[in-house]
Amino acid sequence: MTGYAKTVGRGLAIGLICAAATGAVAVAQAIEVEEAVLGDATVRLYLHPFLTPDELTTLRLVMTNEQALALFVPNADGFAALAAAPAEGVIREGQPVASAIALAELPDAAAASKAATAACDQAKAGGEPCVVVLEVAPAQ
Repeated sequence: MTGYAKTVGRGLAIGLICAAATGAVAVAQAIEVEEAVLGDATVRLYLHPFLTPDELTTLRLVMTNEQALALFVPNADGFAALAAAPAEGVIREGQPVASAIALAELPDAAAASKAATAACDQAKAGGEPCVVVLEVAPAQ
């Protein structure tokens, strides 16, 4: 190893140690997922920490009841996603939050996620970017 490579390597190691010590390194937290097959669809619920117990109860009903799913995703052809802003949630004070956006009839899961989060980000009042809380895909 050349002197330059050793110096760069040490500098990088020292930088990482300092960043870790100050909390500057963000560690991605894995989000638990629940999955259910409902009719001709597979539904995934992402258990984000910001979801309240009432929101989780409602979303679990949506993922296990075709009529409830139809309220969130009226036309379940193709792929669908429901995105929510962490600061605003999905349902507050018994009402759906305006920034919680569900979009359907998309060609794949990535397109559904991207479209739902973009629409949610436009509708939210501020704060962290929106995330997908529910995905619907054709059953395989």
